[in-house]
Amino acid sequence: MALLELRGVTKYFGGLAAVSDVDMDVEKGEIRALIGPNGAGKTTMYNLITGVYPVTAGKIRYDGEDITGLTPHEIAERGLVRTFQATSVLFADHTVLQGMMVARHLHAGMNFITKLVGTAGKIEAENKRKCLELIDFFGLTKFKDELAMNLPHGYQRALGVSLAVATEPKLLCLDEPVTGMNPVETEHFMGLIRKIRDQGITVLLIEHDMRAVMGISDQITVLNFGKKIAEGTPKEISQDERVIEAYLGAGELAV
Repeated sequence: MALLELRGVTKYFGGLAAVSDVDMDVEKGEIRALIGPNGAGKTTMYNLITGVYPVTAGKIRYDGEDITGLTPHEIAERGLVRTFQATSVLFADHTVLQGMMVARHLHAGMNFITKLVGTAGKIEAENKRKCLELIDFFGLTKFKDELAMNLPHGYQRALGVSLAVATEPKLLCLDEPVTGMNPVETEHFMGLIRKIRDQGITVLLIEHDMRAVMGISDQITVLNFGKKIAEGTPKEISQDERVIEAYLGAGELAV
């Protein structure tokens, strides 16, 4: 059974089908890319998967449960977490460590009863330890006491992903994680995504940088005008005539 299963997923806005009858299975432990030209329906698909938009038709199952119709909060609580394309920083007026601690609270289960019975201090200490480990994992140690808004662009991107990972997701959805990065920053960030997968987190990503997509993905699903037109390994996708036509040339898709 796949970790994420989409069956016949469709979304209409008025009379326009932004996503039309899409099936997709994301297997546990893989890095799956969702690609397509601008306007293909990729971000709409993310919004359907994470509960931002209700589906018009179809079903979405995650970890064996039908999550169709659940709210974004309910879906995130189940371990399906996303980052966003926008470069605005979450917790911009917090330090890196403070923002990470806030993100950890979604997973920690801090509540009034734990404070009453005296375990809150232990939970907080454990959270801080894990946050410092994550900060180090993402190469942010030297910035741990800096305000998030003051970080260089590449590190802001890393912080956004680290905040999502701090909630200990089973499935992490990344929305254009390397946008605006130079080739060296992109290569470093792709290495971080591999390390995240190696920690047991399944990754689904939208990305326009085809060199990054082809270099990191186990499987690729291609959308065009809201429909799935191809699915397969990077090599298979790079040689698929329908995909080449959608992207107006094979050069961008070279492996």
